[in-house]
Amino acid sequence: MRPFPSNRLPENLSSYIYGTTRLGDDAVPLETRLEVAARAMNAGIWFHTSEQYGNALSVLRRAFDANRARVPQLIVKLGNESVDEIRATIARHAEALAVTKIDVGQLCLGGQLAEDFARGGRCYEDLKALRVDGLVDHFVLEVFPWTSHVALQALRSGDADDLIDGCILYFNPLQRFASNELWDLLVARHVPVIAMRTVAGGDVLRLRDVPGAAWKPYLQARATEVAPLFENSEVATWSEFCVRFAHSSPLVRATVGATSDTSRLEQFLRAAKGPAPLEASTIEKLDLLQRRWADHTDANAQPWTM
Repeated sequence: MRPFPSNRLPENLSSYIYGTTRLGDDAVPLETRLEVAARAMNAGIWFHTSEQYGNALSVLRRAFDANRARVPQLIVKLGNESVDEIRATIARHAEALAVTKIDVGQLCLGGQLAEDFARGGRCYEDLKALRVDGLVDHFVLEVFPWTSHVALQALRSGDADDLIDGCILYFNPLQRFASNELWDLLVARHVPVIAMRTVAGGDVLRLRDVPGAAWKPYLQARATEVAPLFENSEVATWSEFCVRFAHSSPLVRATVGATSDTSRLEQFLRAAKGPAPLEASTIEKLDLLQRRWADHTDANAQPWTM
C-alpha cells in the first residue's frame, strides 16, 4: 500500500492548538474570555474555530483587533453539503475575523457532497479551486464514527491524496472517533492526524466520580476503565496525560484543546513543549480499549449522539 503524501501540513503547526469553543460561552465573563484568548495569542500557537461556537468569532475579533501583530494562524470548520456552502463559510469567517484567508480548512462534509467526495467526483476540482483562488491553504478531512466510511473510501482509492493533507478527529484517551478499519488504513498509509478534544470533556476522575459530569453515560463508563491507567502513570495532570497520549501516536501532528481558564491553558502549553510519549504498556492498553469501543459502541452510534 502506497504511503500518503507526507509533510504537507504547515511545518509551524503548533503541537497544541487552542480550541475556541468556550470563547462563545456567555456563562463565562467576557473579560475572562478575552484574557485567555490574548494569552493564547501571545503564546504564538495556532487557533481552531467555527461560527458554530456561539459568539466566539466576535470575541476573537475583539482579541485580534487589540493586537493584530499576534493574530494566529487558523483552522476553521467548513461545511457542509456543497462547495458553494464551503466558499460562503470561508467568506463569513474572513469577514468576521478580518483575515484574508483560511490557513487550514476542516472539511465537514454531508449529504451529496460527502457522497461525491467518497467516489472521487467533481467536488475535488471545485475544492481545489478554493486553493487556487487563495481562499484556503490546506484541507484536512473531519472524521466521525458515522462518517468514517467516506474517508475510508476516498483514502483507500487514493482520490483524496491530492486534496487533503490529513484527517482531523476526536482522539484522546476516551475517544478515537474513527472506525477500526479506517484507523488501520490511516496507520498503514501514515496519514497525518490532528487530534481534537484533548481532554475528552473534563478530568477523568471527575468524569468517573461526579454524577452528571460526563456528557453521556458512555463517557462515564470509559472514564471508569481509563482512570486507573492515569492514576498508575504518575503523570501529574490529566491535561499532560492527554497531550502525551495524543503525541504518542506517530500520526498526530497536533492536539486541539478548548478552555476558558488561563491556568488550564498554561497546563496545555507546558505539556505540549516536547511532549514525551506515554509508557508503551499504557498505550497498548488504551489501544485495546479504543478498538473495543469502536466496534461495540461507536460503530452503532447515530450522528451527534456522542
